[in-house]
Amino acid sequence: MKKKVILILSLVLALVVLAALPSFAAAEEETASLTLWDFFYNGTTLSLIGAFFAVALSGIGSAKGVGIAGQTAAGVVAEDPSLGGKFIALEALPATQGIYGFVAGFLVMIKNGVIAGNADLSVADGMYYLFACLPIGVVGLISAIHQGKVAAAGMQMVAKQKDQFGKAITYAAVVETYAILALLISALLIFLH
Repeated sequence: MKKKVILILSLVLALVVLAALPSFAAAEEETASLTLWDFFYNGTTLSLIGAFFAVALSGIGSAKGVGIAGQTAAGVVAEDPSLGGKFIALEALPATQGIYGFVAGFLVMIKNGVIAGNADLSVADGMYYLFACLPIGVVGLISAIHQGKVAAAGMQMVAKQKDQFGKAITYAAVVETYAILALLISALLIFLH
């Protein structure tokens, strides 16, 4: 798990560094052609890379978390089909981080002018939005996976003691707190700029 997180964070850093490197493409006419540098190193593109990371990282975490919970639900419900309805809520909980990442990405596209069609940001503004998206992207990735594990453990607890469903939901919901805090920080950073 730690190796995967390090790999993903390394990819994030690599893309940011690539955005700052000059292009190897030689332009015949300086005003007539865009270089790779021009494409990556502008504010609008950098802000969209931030929106991408918010959506992609939290979405990957949600997919993994829902998958973990879903596998456990399928195994337990095969033994006791009466628990199927209860487990839908526990399985769905890790999906919320993906939604939070989507919200942050959407907020960036509203603020940077992409949706209105008038996006023209400085490089500094673009980098600001990129870094504003990282809290929900990174925390969403990690918390969704852990929430899936807690939800799966809760399902196993309910399979043994059916009256413990409230505790299972509570345990999984506590992990959600950190994703909500990350979304709040990302949203505040986006709106206060």
